[in-house]
Amino acid sequence: MKHGFIKVAACSPKVRLGDPKYNADVIIDAVKKADEEGVTLIAFPELAITGYTMGDLFEHEMLLDTVEKEILRIRDSIRGLHTIAVVGAPLRCGGKLLNCAAVIPPTDDPINFFAKRHLPNYGEFYEARQFTPYTREKDSVYLGELGWLLPAGGVLEVEDVPNLVFGVEICEDLWVMDPPSNTLAKNGALLIVNCSAGNEIIGKADYRRNLVAVQSAKTTSAYLYVSAGEGESTSDLVFSGHDFIYENGTLLAENKPFENGGELLITEIDLGRLLYERRRVNSFPSSFDDKRVWCISCGYVPRRDEYEDGYGGYPAWAPENSVLPETKLTRHFDRNPFVPKDGHEMTARARDILTIQAMGLKRRIEQVHASSCQIGISGGLDSSLALLVCAEAVDRLGLDRSFIHAVTMPCFGTTARTKSNALRLCEALGVRCDTVDITETVRSNFKDIGHDESDHSVTYENVQARVRTLVLMNLANKENGMVIGTGDLSELALGWATYNGDHMSMYGVNCGVPKTLLKYVVRYYADHIGGEEVKKVLYDILDTPISPELLPPDEAGNIAQITEDLVGPYELHDFFLYYVLRWGYPPAKLYRIAKEAFRGSEFGEEVILKWLKNFYRRFFTQQFKRNCLPDGPKVGSVCLSPRGDWRMPSDAASRIWLDELETLNRIHILPKE
Repeated sequence: MKHGFIKVAACSPKVRLGDPKYNADVIIDAVKKADEEGVTLIAFPELAITGYTMGDLFEHEMLLDTVEKEILRIRDSIRGLHTIAVVGAPLRCGGKLLNCAAVIPPTDDPINFFAKRHLPNYGEFYEARQFTPYTREKDSVYLGELGWLLPAGGVLEVEDVPNLVFGVEICEDLWVMDPPSNTLAKNGALLIVNCSAGNEIIGKADYRRNLVAVQSAKTTSAYLYVSAGEGESTSDLVFSGHDFIYENGTLLAENKPFENGGELLITEIDLGRLLYERRRVNSFPSSFDDKRVWCISCGYVPRRDEYEDGYGGYPAWAPENSVLPETKLTRHFDRNPFVPKDGHEMTARARDILTIQAMGLKRRIEQVHASSCQIGISGGLDSSLALLVCAEAVDRLGLDRSFIHAVTMPCFGTTARTKSNALRLCEALGVRCDTVDITETVRSNFKDIGHDESDHSVTYENVQARVRTLVLMNLANKENGMVIGTGDLSELALGWATYNGDHMSMYGVNCGVPKTLLKYVVRYYADHIGGEEVKKVLYDILDTPISPELLPPDEAGNIAQITEDLVGPYELHDFFLYYVLRWGYPPAKLYRIAKEAFRGSEFGEEVILKWLKNFYRRFFTQQFKRNCLPDGPKVGSVCLSPRGDWRMPSDAASRIWLDELETLNRIHILPKE
C-alpha cells in the first residue's frame, strides 16, 4: 500500500461442473494462498462457483440454493484474512436469474454483487436463455443475508486501502460499444475487474488483449481480466484460462492461453500513477458525484513501524504514528524506460524519431527561407545525430547536402579522436565542413574579462562554449542560414548546457530525445541508412566517452573530462526523468523503484540516492535555462518545452523534495535489529 502499490491476483481454477461445494473449496484455498502473498484483491472467472457451461441446469433450484450457501461459506471461511474475493456466480433476484460477480470481503461487511448488463445471444452463446440483463441504475437491492445487489455503474471503495476504488464488469460487457467500465471509471474506479468465460478460437487471444489494452488506456485504469479454463464442458467449446492484468494500456502480467494450471497470477498495480494521470489529463471526467460509491473493508489495521519513516501518504483515518505496509514488489521496472526492449520495436521507434526530427527541421527551413544549416560538429554523439537529422531534412527538400555547413571548432580540450571522427563523418555524408580554431578568440576573451588561462574553472569552460555559438550565429548571418542545436533532453533536464552557449540555437532538433535513446537512433542510421564509411565512423563515435571536451586532454591525449563522472550516469538520470516528468513520482517512491530496477547492477543504493539528490537539485536550479529554449520537435511523451509540456517557474524551491530524500537517507542508514 505504501506509495500507492497494491497487490492483485487472478485465478482460473479447474472447476467441477455443477459442484459448487468443490468449487468453493478451491476458491477458499486460492484466497488463503493469495492472502499469504499479500494480495488485496483476487478475482475468479465468470460463474466460477458452478462453471459457465451449465446450460439449462442454471434454472434448477437445487443448484441455486447450493450456490447461495457456498457463497456464505466462502465469506465465513475467509473472514479475518486481508484479501477481497471477486467470484462469478448466478443470483436469483426479482423473479429472474442474473449473471453476477460476488465481491466477498474478509470482514463483517456485507457481500456486494455486480450484475452483467449485456448478454451475448449469438454464435456459440445463448445466455439470454437462462439469464436476464441487469439495467437498474438507481439504489441497491437488498438480498437479505447475501448482502446487496449494486445498481449499474456503482463502484466499491475499500476504506482501509487509500484510493482503492474498483468496479466489475462481466465478459460481454467489455465487448459492447459503451462498456460499463466507462461509467465505472467516471465514478472513480481505478481498478476494473472482468470476470469472463470467453472460449478460445484462432486469433481471439490477441483481439482480447488489444481490447483490454485500449480500454485500460481509455479509462486510465488498471484492468484485471480473468477467464474460465479447465473443467468447463468441451462439447462444442474450449476454454483456455487466459488471464492478464493491464495498467493504463501497459501489460503487467499474463497467464497465456492453455498455459494456466490454476496458479495465481499476481502483480502490483500503482494507484498513485493512475491518479496522477487522471489529474494530468484534463479531458478525463471528474468524479465529484459519490452517490454511486459503496464502502467495504479488507480488515487492514495500520501498524506502527520500527522507525519513523517520513514517507507521508498516510490515510486520513490512520492513527498517529501508523504507517502503511510496504507491498513487496514483483512487477518489472525497466532500467531504460525510454528504450523499447524488443529489437523490431526499437528499429521502428528509431525510424519514427528520425522522421519526426527531420520533418520538423524541413518545415522550419521552408518557413524561414534559409539558405544553409549551420551546425557545430564535435565528433560526439549529440552533434552527430543532429548532423544526421540535417542530412535527412535536406534530402527530403531535394537539396544538395552542401546546403549543410558543418563547423568543427577545436580548442583546449579537443582530442584527435573526436576531431578526426567529426571530419570523417562530414566527408562520408557529403556535407560542407570547415575548421575554425577558436583558441585565440577564447584567449582574447580571457584577456578582455581578466581571466587567467591556468584557472580551469567554469569560466574557462563556458567561454569556449559561448565562442563556438558566436561563430555559428555569425556564419548563419553571413550565409542567410540557421543554427541547428544539438543538446538533448537529458542535458536539458540537468541544465548541462552553457547558458547562451550550446544552450542556444535557432532550432534544437534533439530536444525531445533522451541520452539513453539517442545512441539507438544513431545506431539505426548506421545500420539501415548510412553507407559503410558512415557506419564505421558512427560506431566509433558510439564508443567514445561522453564529454564536452572543455578541459585539456590527459598526458596520453585522451579525453580527461567525462560528463557522467561529473553529473552522474545518464542511465540513472533518464530513469529519474521519466518517472518524475511522466508519472509525478515523489522522491521516496522513485528511490524505491530505482532500487528494484537496478538491483544487481553497478548502481548500489548509496549511488542511486547520491545521484537522485543531484537530479532534483539540478532539475530545480536549472529551470531558467529551459524557460528560454529555442523551438524543437517533441518526439515522446516526456518533453521539457516551456511552451508546451513543462511549465515551471525558475524560482521554484526544491526544499520538500530534498527534505524527503534527507529523511530517506536517515532511514536507510539505521540498521534494523
